[in-house]
Amino acid sequence: MKLSIVTSKNAEQLYIIKSFRKNGKSTSVIYKKLGTMNNLLPLHNNNRNDVIAWAKQQAHICTQEENEDAGTVLLELSQKNKIPINIPTLFNGGFLFLKDIFHDLKLDSISQSIATKHKFTYDLSQILEMLVYTRIIHPSSNISSYEYSKKMIGRFDFDIQHVYRALSVLAEDMDKIQSILYKNSKKIVKRNTSILYYNCTNYFFEIEEACDDRQYGKSKENRPNPIIQMGLFLDGDALPLAFTITPRNTNEQITLKPTEKKIIKDFELSKFVICTDAGLASAANRKFNMIQGRCFVVTQSIKKLKNHLKKWALDPSGWTFSEDGEKYNISNIDEVEDEELKEKIQKGTFYKERRIKENDGIEKRLIVTFSVKYRDYQRKIRSKQVERAIKMADQNKIKTHKNPNDPARFLKVVNTTESGEIASESYVSINEKTINYEEQYDGYYGVCTNLEDEIETIVKINHRRWEIEESFRIMKSEFKAGPVYLGRKDRIRAHFLVCYLSLLVFRILEKKLEEKYSADKLIETLREMNFKYYQGYGYTPIYTRTEITDDLHEKFGFETDMEIVSEKKFKKILKKVKS
Repeated sequence: MKLSIVTSKNAEQLYIIKSFRKNGKSTSVIYKKLGTMNNLLPLHNNNRNDVIAWAKQQAHICTQEENEDAGTVLLELSQKNKIPINIPTLFNGGFLFLKDIFHDLKLDSISQSIATKHKFTYDLSQILEMLVYTRIIHPSSNISSYEYSKKMIGRFDFDIQHVYRALSVLAEDMDKIQSILYKNSKKIVKRNTSILYYNCTNYFFEIEEACDDRQYGKSKENRPNPIIQMGLFLDGDALPLAFTITPRNTNEQITLKPTEKKIIKDFELSKFVICTDAGLASAANRKFNMIQGRCFVVTQSIKKLKNHLKKWALDPSGWTFSEDGEKYNISNIDEVEDEELKEKIQKGTFYKERRIKENDGIEKRLIVTFSVKYRDYQRKIRSKQVERAIKMADQNKIKTHKNPNDPARFLKVVNTTESGEIASESYVSINEKTINYEEQYDGYYGVCTNLEDEIETIVKINHRRWEIEESFRIMKSEFKAGPVYLGRKDRIRAHFLVCYLSLLVFRILEKKLEEKYSADKLIETLREMNFKYYQGYGYTPIYTRTEITDDLHEKFGFETDMEIVSEKKFKKILKKVKS
């Protein structure tokens, strides 16, 4: 900082000037206005030299205050001056918390290691950073992400063509990256690999013809476009472990074993419990997970059980209540008058079990649970679906339903009168038989396993299976992983690698915040942590300070919620999160 005296016709004005370099050129701004010489003289014995000495001392104090990030900044804004053209003044800083995790996982070192095998000159680590941060904060096309990266505090130095080339490079080491990342992640967060969850989903492409991995198949969104299939492993604490990409015309069941074998070999894991839904529970998969200390826990549809097992499962007698271990007849639980017991029943779970050995020749435990809370939830959902079905019936319209939760399943076309004669006109009516059939299964849930643990432990393992569904939801809804617009096979695979890395980084962020906030609220907070930049002064937060922003700053050890944050301080923060 230095003193500047500007002389005009009417007065001498004293300013403190801050000099800095911008785009390689030296420039300066007014940091503080001290006043006119005429106004300052009476305060300093009417001695001009004393005024100048005092002003220089103020410049020295301002320099010290800025070095300590404790100064007061005077911004002079004019209603006449236009803002600079084509120069951004709004920047995002929410990515800084993601950057801290990115470097803790040593993804920069992994990128540099990959780069040594190639002769390109661009910074692969920077490109991967940009792809991960924008996938979470500003999910869009690669071109849009590249443009948005210019609005993030700091600088990314590469061109858009480098982004596409980098995707091809990353695809070559997709499996290696997952393996090294798992080992690195163990140093910063607990990894519970005693239990693994696996499931598949698919993503569609805006193309007309199938090619490579993009094949026609049953889409989760009922889209007619070619789709690709992603299989995802989570560990017991819902952190992504590994993923695989296969064509959608590949049977989901045969994707499990190859990925498991990769985990066993590359991740050096051998003993674990694999938990999947019924669709992935083939005999081959079960047998594979009965050796070398592995076990399986898979869901079992009550509706699809053999008749004698279904009869046993729905029998209201012989149920054990998890809260007290006593036997109950669940046909009477709604008549319980004791308020304390009624509250326990509402929150607790009933269960029964037996050994079964079916056509696959595998002896396993069939565990069936019943929950009043789950029953009431299912009935609440169905009642809303029936209401919609009634409206459809009133309009005398019926449609073919492909979704098992479509209200149209409760409709039927009536072609006869009440006397049994053929009606002159058909009409749509509610199918009470379908409603009653579904109601008898409300509250029931089945699990098959070869794990010899307590039932409560097995039920708890299966209960957390919802977290893999939530991970898919985050990637599809928040990260907008699909539709996919890339064409080359290797770059498509790299796109899903970026989605996987983004999910891991985000899940670790949730763990650091002790999972106190919903995923969408946390992501929204990061997206809204924007700053207004004032050249030569620093960045002013224009986001709402909340409990989440306070928690983020506390957990990561830096603050950005001051009225103004100097460029120097932001450089320190950027250096800190990279260390």
